[in-house]
Amino acid sequence: MKPDLLNISQAQLKKWARLGDHKFRHAQGLFLAEGVKVVEELLLSNWQTEAILVLPEKIKYWEALQDKATGNIPIYSITGSQLKRLSQDKEPEGIIAVVQMNPPSELSSFLSTTEENILLLHEINNPANIGALLRSALWFGFTNIILSANCADYTNPKAVRTSMGSLFHLNIVANIPLKKVLPEIKKSYYLVGSNVRNGQTPHLLQKKAALLLGSESHGLPDDLLAMVDEQWSIPGSGKVDSLSLPQAAAILMHECIKK
Repeated sequence: MKPDLLNISQAQLKKWARLGDHKFRHAQGLFLAEGVKVVEELLLSNWQTEAILVLPEKIKYWEALQDKATGNIPIYSITGSQLKRLSQDKEPEGIIAVVQMNPPSELSSFLSTTEENILLLHEINNPANIGALLRSALWFGFTNIILSANCADYTNPKAVRTSMGSLFHLNIVANIPLKKVLPEIKKSYYLVGSNVRNGQTPHLLQKKAALLLGSESHGLPDDLLAMVDEQWSIPGSGKVDSLSLPQAAAILMHECIKK
């Protein structure tokens, strides 16, 4: 059944267009999730959807997704020019959700209920890398994510889009001082740190893993590397300087879980 599409007011459009700004996003408690797959994963999660925006000529996308929606979500018609003010895509698919942020989790509560592997990210400021890491983390079962201070915001539109909606199925805490929390994590997890130049070859672990990764440019600082149980380096025979961070992370996560 075709939904009745609401019209977007200028005030709504102005507000949603500002959600690209970090401070405004968090002040409003809202962010944008763009694309068919991303919106689908949102609807399959426990995150709350404030609105769906769709090009009338792309209404087929919403019709295919609406059975997954719970509650009465307002559906708005959006024009091409309005979409350009909101979209991050060169060729937008024509559907965007406005999402309510979940309340931030307390780290103590997070650690007490965590049972799966943990991915810890230190000062990774590229939102596209954050999104790619979240997507791989969900694939490999690292459903618990800890982001240090100075990491890119995982609700950044680029991070959300690159994650392909994976973030909606992960437990994420952000702005965490890693040096303070690593000793607590080590009580229950085997802490592995990535070291591009010096480290052991990745291998099967006998304990739940906490995998610590640094930025693509700088890696992990010495004070954090000194705290890990083991440092891993991925062997290679090529002539490139290094793997990309998402590539390296996927390999290391796979090594942590393989039987």
